[in-house]
Amino acid sequence: MATWKNLIRFIAEEDGQEHLGDIDRSQYPDVGLAIHDGESVTARVVNGSVFDGIVTDKVLTVSRLLCPLPMSAVPIIRCLGLNYRDHAKETKMPIPDVPILFIKPRTALTGPHPSKIVVPKAVQDGTSDYEAELTIVISKTGKDIPEDKALEYVLGYTAGNDVSSRRSQFENSQWSYSKGFDASAPIGPVIVREGTVDPHNLGIKAIYNGQTVQDSNTKEMIFSVQHTVSFLSRGTTLEAGTVIMTGTPPGIGAMREPKIILGDGDDIRVWIDGIGE
Repeated sequence: MATWKNLIRFIAEEDGQEHLGDIDRSQYPDVGLAIHDGESVTARVVNGSVFDGIVTDKVLTVSRLLCPLPMSAVPIIRCLGLNYRDHAKETKMPIPDVPILFIKPRTALTGPHPSKIVVPKAVQDGTSDYEAELTIVISKTGKDIPEDKALEYVLGYTAGNDVSSRRSQFENSQWSYSKGFDASAPIGPVIVREGTVDPHNLGIKAIYNGQTVQDSNTKEMIFSVQHTVSFLSRGTTLEAGTVIMTGTPPGIGAMREPKIILGDGDDIRVWIDGIGE
């Protein structure tokens, strides 16, 4: 069983190699912001994989912060739409009775700063949008998981941004194309181990060029983590490493007046209480 509590993946200054590390949150309460601001950050090296990693006494300095999960460890990214009561109100849509689902391919995965969101030429149409989302990582493979056992299948939580091309989304009843481009699923900066935060009572924000544009709490989620994991596993094998993006609160660019559009050089941040920015 893994022993880490706050997992990062990084390139070390000392050897230029990729490592897993465990962050001391009393020293670095927001490792993403610390790295962005140029602070020197150290981590205890984790031996093994994200699923079984053991924390050692070896300490290394972070040179570059990577996506906390390598693409090879993620079979698929599964996503919920319209999963916040306050967002449903914003869109003037009814509260759904069952989760609204779509997928992103694992090739959409990217990391926190200094990684960049890439808007491909095909959708450079002035409709690129952000969605701050609590993101679940699955720890072990399961199928037909009962709700009362669901948290046993959750490795931990991270912050995510479901970057979307709104024109493409509204042109099609299926959302996977408009949300599945390369680098359209940045997650990070850290995976916080399940049991160390309450996923149903976390502040969540999106910050665009210094302006807070989304500001809610995960208690507004319609479907709980347990229900989501159980629902996604009904008749379907939910594989270890699956990333689940749990939907977004109100304040997306397409619903604002004037609209907010992600453009070249813009700064878009997702912050979640207990996880970081």
